[in-house]
This record gives sequence, C-alpha cells and structure tokens, in this order.
Amino acid sequence: MNKIIVLGAGMVGSAMAIDMAKKHSVTLTDINQNLLAKIQNKYSNISTQQLDVTDIERLQSSIKQHDLAICAVPGFLGFNTLKAIISAKTNVIDISFFPENALELDALAKEKGVTAIVDCGVAPGMGNIILGHYNEKMKLTGFECLVGGLPKIKKWPFCYKAPFSPIDVIEEYTRPARYVEHGKTIVREPLTDCEYIEFEKIGTLESFNSDGLRSLIFTMPHIPNMKEKTLRYPGHVEYIKVLKESGFFNTNKIEIKGSMVSPLDFTSKILFNEWKLGETEEEFTVMRITLKGKNANGQTEKIVYDLYDEYCTKTKTSSMARTTGYTATAAANLFLDGLFSQKGIFPPELIGKDEACFAYILAYLKERDIHYTKSVSPGD
Repeated sequence: MNKIIVLGAGMVGSAMAIDMAKKHSVTLTDINQNLLAKIQNKYSNISTQQLDVTDIERLQSSIKQHDLAICAVPGFLGFNTLKAIISAKTNVIDISFFPENALELDALAKEKGVTAIVDCGVAPGMGNIILGHYNEKMKLTGFECLVGGLPKIKKWPFCYKAPFSPIDVIEEYTRPARYVEHGKTIVREPLTDCEYIEFEKIGTLESFNSDGLRSLIFTMPHIPNMKEKTLRYPGHVEYIKVLKESGFFNTNKIEIKGSMVSPLDFTSKILFNEWKLGETEEEFTVMRITLKGKNANGQTEKIVYDLYDEYCTKTKTSSMARTTGYTATAAANLFLDGLFSQKGIFPPELIGKDEACFAYILAYLKERDIHYTKSVSPGD
C-alpha cells in the first residue's frame, strides 16, 4: 500500500483524499484544523496533519515520508510549494494552477529524479489530455476549450458559486488572457470577446477570454489556433467588469479609519459568503473541447468532446471537485501503477499522448460516473 500525502483540505483536496484512500494510505494536511476535523470525523481511514506549506522545512520533512504528494493549495502558494516538493525528491501531482510557468522547474525535477504532473484538473487538465492524445493522431489546426462550473439555482446578482476561494476565481478575471491565433500568441484583457453559446440541458451560457491555455502555448506551438474561454450564466461578466473597473480588485492598500486594507482582500472577504458553495448545494460542470485538423487519411475532421457532470447526491461531492479531483487521482494512480515513470515536469498533454495513459484516465473517470461524449464530423 502506497503512502500518499494530500496538501490542502478544501473541497477538491478532500475529494481527492477520500478517493485515494480507497486503495492507499492517505494523510490529508491543511493549515485549517476545522477542515481536517470535519474529514476525520467522517473518514477514520484518513490521517490528518495540520501543516503550513509556507514552513518549507516542516513541509519537506512531512512529504519525505510519503511515496507521492498531491498538491491542492491555493494558486498563490502553488509554485513555491511545488518547488519545495520537488527539492525534497518527492513525486507529485499538482492542481494548484499557479500563475508561474511550471516548466521552469523541469531541470530541477530531472536533477532530483522526480515525476511532477502539473495542471492536472478538468481545465487545465482533461482538455490538455484530450489534445495531447489527438496531436499524435492528427495534424491539428485548431483547439478550443469552453468550461465552467455553475450552481443549478441562480442567485442574483452573480449567479455563481465556487468550490474554491474567491481570490482564485478573481485571479481568472484579472490575469491577462493568452491565446494563439494564426500561429501568434495574442494577449487580451480577460472578460473580453463575450459570446452566447447554447448547451443541451443548460440553455444559454456566456463565454469570455481567460488565461487557460497555460503550458499548451509552449508544448504545442505548431497548432496555429488555440483558445480557452470560461463559461458563466449570461450577465455575470457585466457585474464583474463593474467591480474590476471600480477598483475592487486592486491590491494596493488604502487607508480606512486608520487601517490599511487591500481592496482585493476586502472584496474576497465579501464575496466569500456570496460565492461560497454549500456542502450539499447542487451544481454542475460543463466543458466542450473542439479539435480541428486533418486525420491520418488527409481528410479534414472536427472532433468534439462534451462533458456535463452534476453534484453527486450519493457521495455528496461537488461536480467541480469530482471532475477536477478525479482527473488528478487518475493521474496519481496511473503513476503508482507504473504506466508513466518519466522524470521532469509534465503538463497533462504530455500524459495524454500515450495511448495507454489516455485510455486509463477515461476509464478511471467513467468508473466514477464522469462521462466525456465524443462526436466526429467533417471539418469546416
């Protein structure tokens, strides 16, 4: 039985710990003792440990006792935490989605003899895996990922709930969005190029530019057109733009009655309750991956993968935790089962290029009732 340590006991981190504990010995860590107590009360087979990942020495001494680390810390802590894990010569699966470029740690991972699979969630994550798979089979000319996690019940004004902290969501709304058009990397403001798109079971959603291509810009430079857009209920973008333009996301501190306060910290505090997803609140994840290119016979083809997943009433697990977390635990088990053993930093597209790895992950998700439906049609 392998020893696994999960860093971060939020909604996604906890779901991963519970899933991994089916086959392995799991220790779940977090700085918040209340979160750990909640899991320990329900799952006696999971050990817990209070841990501050910014205490690098203690972090490294804790993870060295394990065969694999799974990192689910907030994005702003992600890069330094991953670097510390790799420096401790511990293999790792990471879903912290930090703003820095993980590939900068590739030389360190190779030097330490570590396998680090990064960005391994739903998007980035599963979209990359699908792209990596078809990049081996086709001459791709286009990739588009549309993705969002939304509550079933719309609550005005934002009609949005998140299974992770508001500060990570706001990061999506403030980080410049990169996409590739005619072979050139274009940088746009986030929340731009809004379009209305129809989805079965849901209806109309609004898509907008967000910075989700990440490693694909570097690993798939031969694909001339690549774009990732986030999905929300119509109207959400307008309210976010009002907050953004009014300065609510600024990080420079301002004085209020003698206290120095960051507008972003204030906004995150206010939105925490507004956006907090209830433990049993029903929500869904929707994703559409569209690939265009020429197949092995030279014919132009369009391949679409659709995902629609809902809150699981049986396990009381949010859809975003399921679709994000179980992609990561699929990669963890794939590594532990010996299907992938290369050393270095590996974004998901480099895992998906292997036929056996691609099949393993899809089967793993299907076992957990997460289904990607595929359709193929002649290209434009």
